[in-house]
Parts: sequence; structure tokens; C-alpha cells
Amino acid sequence: MLTMSKETSMSVEREQLLTAWQQALPATFKPTDKVEVYNDPLVQDALHIHINTAGHNHYEFEYRCRYIDPREVQVTLLNIQREGDTVINPTPDIRNLSEEYMRNIHECAQTLHPLTNP
Repeated sequence: MLTMSKETSMSVEREQLLTAWQQALPATFKPTDKVEVYNDPLVQDALHIHINTAGHNHYEFEYRCRYIDPREVQVTLLNIQREGDTVINPTPDIRNLSEEYMRNIHECAQTLHPLTNP
């Protein structure tokens, strides 16, 4: 069982949730973007999402996705990198892309409602 807070928990096991995310999340992105999902090593009740963008810019985005309750996730942008260097001041285009990716993550969470909120 995945514990989200002292009052809330989901009846799904952490590994089962991870597997579901690994199968569902890539479908919400462009086929050329590389998406990886794994258990967050720092936060017990969170998933870590790594996205490599398609194209020549070689951007990488890191997010933490944490369930607030069985139906709602909190998505936090942790880092943006380009060719291995952290992007301190992202351009408007990169901010828009990051927001689009956050919407994709939320969309995936919605598709998994039958698992997290039966």
C-alpha cells in the first residue's frame, strides 16, 4: 500500500503503480521523446520522471510526481539541462515545453484513476 500522508493512502502497491506509470506515460508524449519513470530515491511516496527531448537541442527535464490523494498529483519541476548543463534562465519556449510536459504528466495520472481510485 502506498502512503501519501498520515490520513491518506492508496490501496495500490508502489511497484504496481510504478509499472502502470512506465507503461502509460510514454503514450502521452511524442514518440521521439524518451521518457523514463522510476521511484523517487529521495521521497518515498513520489515518482521521478526524466524526459529527453527529441531534436537537436538535447534538453532534459526532471520532475517529481507525488500523489496528494488517490485522484490528484503534485508535479514539481526539479531541473532542466541542455547538453549536461543546468539551464538557469529558460527561454519562454523552454518554459512552455516544460508546462506542456507537466500537463502530459497530469493527463497520465488521470488515465490511471481506475488503478489509484477504484
